[in-house]
Amino acid sequence: MIAVLKKDVSESQKQNLVKWLKGHGVEVHISEGQYQTVVGLVGDTSRIDIHLLEGLDMVESVTRISEPFKCANRRFHPADTIVEVGSGENKVLIGGGNTAIIAGPCSVESEEQIVGIARSVKASGASLLRGGAFKPRTSPYDFQGLREDGLELLRIARKETGLPIVTEIMSEKHLDFFEDVDLIQIGARNMQNFELLKALGKVNKPILLKRGLSATVKEWLMSAEYIMAGGNEKIILCERGIRSYDTYTRNVLDLSVIPVLRELTHLPVIVDPSHATGHSRLVPSMSLAAMAAGADGLIIEVHNDPAHALCDGAQSLTPAQFDELAQKIRNLQSVIG
Repeated sequence: MIAVLKKDVSESQKQNLVKWLKGHGVEVHISEGQYQTVVGLVGDTSRIDIHLLEGLDMVESVTRISEPFKCANRRFHPADTIVEVGSGENKVLIGGGNTAIIAGPCSVESEEQIVGIARSVKASGASLLRGGAFKPRTSPYDFQGLREDGLELLRIARKETGLPIVTEIMSEKHLDFFEDVDLIQIGARNMQNFELLKALGKVNKPILLKRGLSATVKEWLMSAEYIMAGGNEKIILCERGIRSYDTYTRNVLDLSVIPVLRELTHLPVIVDPSHATGHSRLVPSMSLAAMAAGADGLIIEVHNDPAHALCDGAQSLTPAQFDELAQKIRNLQSVIG
């Protein structure tokens, strides 16, 4: 349920209303917009007399939200959420008109590799560095990542370049290792790992939530809801392609989901064209298409030697290719505004 307050409602009136609502056993979230204040209620709202709430002088309107996702709902929070990643002079804003390009290798392989790539992508305009330390792989015999050592190498790369780091977590048991990670990624395979999502709801750190391999939009937003229900509202959604019967691309990149999510949720949306296509030659076109469709940013795989990468080399751009793409993105943004 949401209640829209009238203009010029005093702070003391708002606090009295919040106290009264909480007395009915519901959680209360207030969203202060430029033109209106929205009070969102989560929980068993059947305890609240909607007619009594509507009759209050300070209340303009009351609406029940039919969708199962409440906190992530655009009606609950009309203004775009802006997620801050990193701190100080290296802080990056994502959402609300702020775009960000995340770039780096699929897997951290060595200090020379990750630091070299970090320097090159920063020079090209990337604002965050990605790199896998813990790697979920289909085969148990494939490279599984350097784990804690990989996280340490990411921290070294951040120290060398200032780029905030983005890396994937696979289990709530690993949370202690991620205390110094700027943006924690939830991979497609873990989108519905509900115990992990609940644990991340208690963490004061931004979360990059990738869409599951075959997940519907509602399922994806409900996964975000799990995190937000725990108190963490710093979520960035990432479309990375969904599975289909076709084999010409690794997945099917669903760019139509960008305007759909714009209607449904206030959370930022970025796109991963690397995992979606599986082929480096297709990444530039899909990157530009995603930005033209209104994405808040991209996450792109870049490797200094894709032919010998330990993971997903076929979909990785070289630093030179990324530099060329970054310039095209800037040109496109200057046109579309």
